[in-house]
Amino acid sequence: MKIVAVIPARLNSTRLNNKLLRDICGKTLIRRTYEATKDSKLFDDVVVVTNSKKIVNELMNYKIKYLFDESEYETGTDRIAAVANEIHADIIINVQGDEPFTESESLKRLIEVFSFDKEKQIDLASLMVKIDDEKEINNSNCVKVITDKDNFALYFSRSVIPFNRSFNKKLNYYKHKGVYAFRKATLLEFTNLPILNLEESEKIECLRFLEHGKKIKMVESNVQGVEIDTPSDLEKAISLWKS
Repeated sequence: MKIVAVIPARLNSTRLNNKLLRDICGKTLIRRTYEATKDSKLFDDVVVVTNSKKIVNELMNYKIKYLFDESEYETGTDRIAAVANEIHADIIINVQGDEPFTESESLKRLIEVFSFDKEKQIDLASLMVKIDDEKEINNSNCVKVITDKDNFALYFSRSVIPFNRSFNKKLNYYKHKGVYAFRKATLLEFTNLPILNLEESEKIECLRFLEHGKKIKMVESNVQGVEIDTPSDLEKAISLWKS
């Protein structure tokens, strides 16, 4: 089973301009993410997919493998799906370009899902992490996920799910981490699936899979990670890297 990590790298960001080219202790964010993914030694190959010539220049300077597609897409998954035919793999892992602290143990468990899925019932897998901070639970920028008893996703939302009407103290909340593992066939199909009401409303791309009847296996991670979306996130990442 050939496994390839693909990093979608869009330069523009609404909250942090030129995000992927920002410096983190001597290296750009996209370079840090690529090297962390490569150093995990979990993948047969690591490829960056970008529509930015500025990012291409950065990748070429450090001999980082990439695919260039200047088209605009709704999501990072759409960007990867558009070039999936050029990627020789059975499983394609979407690693976010703004996560320089890529953590290998969670990725390993994500990959193992497909090794145990002999009947190929799982279309894709993704990560979730338990959250206890009430502020984060209520934050609409934090995408929450609920699952069935076998950890298949039931729904993703920016709202608080589930709603704790009975004040159940044993109820857990999970944040969705934007790392996806696709069967290549599922990824190729994704780009042809129309965006329906739930994805349009929530602006959460994995809802497209659920709305079209796909099965998403969720894998719990114990690592919160550092997502870089704002200037304060960047400062936090730099401080963490120094330490």
